[in-house]
Amino acid sequence: MRALFACLVVSVAVAGDGEPTKRVPTVEDLLALPVLGPTQISPDGARVAYTVTTADFKQDAFVSQVWLVDAAGGSPVQLTRADKSSSDPRWSPDGKWLAFLSRRVDDKNQVFAMPAGGGEPSRLTSSETAVQAFAWSPDGAAIAFTAPEADSQARKDRKDHLGDFEVVRRDYAFTHLSTLDVAEAMMSPSAGKARTKGRDFSVGAFAWAPAADRIAFSAAINPDLINGRTSDIYVLELANDSVRKVVSQAGPDTNPRWSPDGRRIVFTSAMGNERYFASNARPAVVDAAGGAVRSLTDAFDEQPFLAEWLGDGVYFTASQRTASHLFRLDPATGTIARISAPEARVATSFSLSRDGRRFAFVSGSPSAVPDVFVSDMASFEPKRLTDLAAAAAGFTLGTRELVSWKAQDGTPIEGVLIKPADFDPAKKYPVLCIIHGGPTGVDRPVLLQPDSRYYPSDIWAARGALVLKVNYRGSAGYGEAFRKLNYRNLGVGDAWDVLSGIDHLVAKGWADPARLGCMGWSQGGYISAFLTTSTARFKAISVGAGISNWATYYYNTDITPFTMNYLGADPVTDPEIYRKTSPMGYVKGAKTPTLIQHGENDRRVPIANAYELRQALEDRGVPVTMVVYKGFGHGINKPKAMRAVMQHNLAWFNHHLFGDPLADFTTPDVPRKDKEEDIAARP
Repeated sequence: MRALFACLVVSVAVAGDGEPTKRVPTVEDLLALPVLGPTQISPDGARVAYTVTTADFKQDAFVSQVWLVDAAGGSPVQLTRADKSSSDPRWSPDGKWLAFLSRRVDDKNQVFAMPAGGGEPSRLTSSETAVQAFAWSPDGAAIAFTAPEADSQARKDRKDHLGDFEVVRRDYAFTHLSTLDVAEAMMSPSAGKARTKGRDFSVGAFAWAPAADRIAFSAAINPDLINGRTSDIYVLELANDSVRKVVSQAGPDTNPRWSPDGRRIVFTSAMGNERYFASNARPAVVDAAGGAVRSLTDAFDEQPFLAEWLGDGVYFTASQRTASHLFRLDPATGTIARISAPEARVATSFSLSRDGRRFAFVSGSPSAVPDVFVSDMASFEPKRLTDLAAAAAGFTLGTRELVSWKAQDGTPIEGVLIKPADFDPAKKYPVLCIIHGGPTGVDRPVLLQPDSRYYPSDIWAARGALVLKVNYRGSAGYGEAFRKLNYRNLGVGDAWDVLSGIDHLVAKGWADPARLGCMGWSQGGYISAFLTTSTARFKAISVGAGISNWATYYYNTDITPFTMNYLGADPVTDPEIYRKTSPMGYVKGAKTPTLIQHGENDRRVPIANAYELRQALEDRGVPVTMVVYKGFGHGINKPKAMRAVMQHNLAWFNHHLFGDPLADFTTPDVPRKDKEEDIAARP
């Protein structure tokens, strides 16, 4: 691994005392940092597969590759090297093969497999559409996979005769389940045998039964996001391809896992609650033949994400405030035990060995970027297997710590505070608030979180700013009651939490109240828009893919139930709640210079929200600049455009908070071609 990252590590001079000097990372440095993907521990617990994603400026893409490391330690080995991404590694039950998804053929995900010791991958699937997910059968003889159905001949004829069009909420590509024989596919890629078909449901997550004779899966009535609440649990009998529904209740039921004896299925359930967005889901169980659904625990006050059902219990992961852990649930008693430690650890991406005696995970901390770890289940003693910190060793980075305060209504709020490396408590610093999305996201005190690719926190910290990341009401990790505190109070209560966080820093004597900035993407962009219209405390604000008018959002988004879950009514029934919670309801008093950033093809927060806010601010003489990132949806996911997002934010806040000349975004400084090619050559 050190060989791969050698060119990512900055060459640093050595000072007179022998200590290497460090420098502030650039935008390109932040984009080039490797990011770990999920772990997959081998069935015997001896090896761990995982992915590493890096920026490839030459093809303008983030490319993932599969890596392998011994659980006993040693140098990691890169297994895949194609120009296109390889992801989702999965071990064969005997541990001899590692299958994965790759876009290396026709830029469309297919299943490949290679010997665990390395070698040339074999393509296993020839699906007409991109494979979404796959899993080995317990005996290793077959692989099941899901993919959207291909266009029918009638659909192709329609397009040929009438051109391309879509009938809204009626034209869907349903996802279905297929299986292939591994031995045959090793000889020649297989389209697989379709196991489900038709337009009665669209398949989601699935799992093989221990005897490899059945597959449990979740499915909604169609693939439209607005119908996620209709997801139920089904069982497919492979002997005759018969399908029966074993769970049928309101609210989503998803992510099935089999009991070790194959008699029961555990799954994540809303337990009949159709207003489920901010509510806790439950691990629930049902007999494989169907019957009554039983919640395994109503006492756990957070969202569980099921991992496996092994002999001694059901394993799941969940947030605990800003921490994240692995838990074991006794399905008979409902007793829950936390496996990982200490309490503040941020651990994610767990995978368990076949016997459950060992597990792998990814963990980071305020002083360490995330790395791959392994531990025995009986005694949690994590062993670090990778060293991604080497990629950031030459950088001057801010320190991370948790801070807490009370909002104006008395609600306890937490946040992550990034301080300059040379922080002086006697000085007053400008404050930049970065607000996460969701609203059920959460900011954790981990070095170089992914939001560094939108908002370069450490560059600002090095310049002499405090960066505050607020886990406002509605954030994950703090329990259901906290997540529901912004029900019919969106924006309003969220603003309390941000402003009281700034007041907390001012009261400590650390913050300069005359130099405040705020920014965020998605829900964070909405809160930023709310603040830009409802208060004049900020010198500048950046609104990324944010909602400006809930009515506009409701009628145009691809996920309308979200609005009903949080506001309780549609705009016609209750126009006042839409005015109260919309930035546009306060725009008459807006004064804050505002940068608006939005993807051209955003369907989650349609770009009409951005244009509406821009025009309203301009009409009132408020300085506003709007940048549309061409070809992107709700997220910006290519290195060059992400570089633009960061540079635009840097220029905006550096001007308004630090007094730099305001850059002209239409004519930016562009490096010489040879320098650009040097950047593109980075792995």
